[in-house]
Amino acid sequence: MHVKFCGFTQLSDIQTAVQLGVDAVGLVFYPPSPRAVTPEQAQTLSAAVPAFVSVVALVVNMPKTELIDLANDVAFDVIQFHGDETPEQCQQLASAVNKRWMKALRVNAEKDTKDAVSERIKSFADAGASSILLDAYHQHKYGGTGARFDWGLIPQDSVLPIILAGGLNDDNVAATLDLSVYGVDVSGGIESAKGKKDADKMAAFMKAVKRDRWQNETVTDVI
Repeated sequence: MHVKFCGFTQLSDIQTAVQLGVDAVGLVFYPPSPRAVTPEQAQTLSAAVPAFVSVVALVVNMPKTELIDLANDVAFDVIQFHGDETPEQCQQLASAVNKRWMKALRVNAEKDTKDAVSERIKSFADAGASSILLDAYHQHKYGGTGARFDWGLIPQDSVLPIILAGGLNDDNVAATLDLSVYGVDVSGGIESAKGKKDADKMAAFMKAVKRDRWQNETVTDVI
């Protein structure tokens, strides 16, 4: 199971996440979000991320010119499209900055079916996505709601690696190890406040999801 911690705003939190063995860190470039960072802040944060840990740029309906400027200013590895972008728009935008990309799909338990989710995933796979992220649907928000969706809607035979987000924390993440997912993505579940991570919660989350590796360690050992 691969782990991405998202929504960093502080350098010390990035450093703690790296020490804990996180696979990817997410930076939010969506001004309405309380976890948003500026390109100037992101330069400092991304500089603290070592090789073999991916930096993911989360964008929401970002114009092409703005994305190009961002890619010129900030060192990141993968784009996470988290808005209303179509498969074609994602492909065109990612090609403009020569980056790998994934798309966040918001799953509506009242309307979606497993087959419908599979079809949506396939449309982004055909456009060149590297992975798909499944999050809970909210009428007025693009993500970061802290809500879970019905995990029974996760396809068993997805054509893309699935990253699961939405309402995860150290109490429930162990249950994802039995799901057909490649990785997990958490933000609010490891925070003391929006945009401010909690070292103990980060450590507990990693211990729960990497239990085989860390079965003999304690939270204090890790910190």
